[in-house]
Amino acid sequence: MAVPLRTDPANKSSVDEIRKRFDGDVERFSNLETGQSASVDSPLMLSLVTEAAARTTPAASRVLDVGCGAGNYTLKLLEQLPGLHVTALDLSGPMLDRAESRLLAAGASSVRKVQQDIRDFHGEPGSVDIIVAAMVLHHLRTDDEWLATYRKLYNLLAPGGSLWVADLVDMQGSGARTAAWRRYAEYLEQFRGPEYREQVMAYIDREDTPRPVVFQLDAMRAAGFVTLDVLHANSVFAAFGGMKG
Repeated sequence: MAVPLRTDPANKSSVDEIRKRFDGDVERFSNLETGQSASVDSPLMLSLVTEAAARTTPAASRVLDVGCGAGNYTLKLLEQLPGLHVTALDLSGPMLDRAESRLLAAGASSVRKVQQDIRDFHGEPGSVDIIVAAMVLHHLRTDDEWLATYRKLYNLLAPGGSLWVADLVDMQGSGARTAAWRRYAEYLEQFRGPEYREQVMAYIDREDTPRPVVFQLDAMRAAGFVTLDVLHANSVFAAFGGMKG
């Protein structure tokens, strides 16, 4: 089993290639239980992130869902914070259309659709109370992009707002890295067999550039976030977040 490597960003999938792939995956990502079937503990992270967001920012009325897909995370958040005003940000138009219809049906007060990359998004500073970013930030490439994105998310939040991330992550130490990716490869093989394992691992190597949780928490601290918490970590997946002071 080859461990996916963070190769030259020039050799990774382009934004347009990623968008086209998600355009064709709307139905799968509309399922709360199986939409992230290649992710370890996806339903658990969905539950943990949305409960933590609601309890940390209970007076929230505005949410930004980065890489919203079909809207699963905000859909779950609406169960605890009804009537939210939602900004749904995604590369895929079909995903945004599905998210809008589902979120309005679930009681969102409004849904603003933004078809854009987070790196190109320029919202009003202090304009949202909660940001969720699920299975999306691993598409960032360079360290500078990661740091700039966390600064941007911090600036978008109102004072007392919170950011919550659930994502594919890497490890810092070579031993921990090998162990974590081996465990994930075993999960994939047990789930659907060796061919599926190789398919997913090759896809990650081609498309994704995850960073360790420690790197991301340091980036959040540098941006100004406080009260950082790791909600869950298993193999190469983690959920974590923090508040804007």
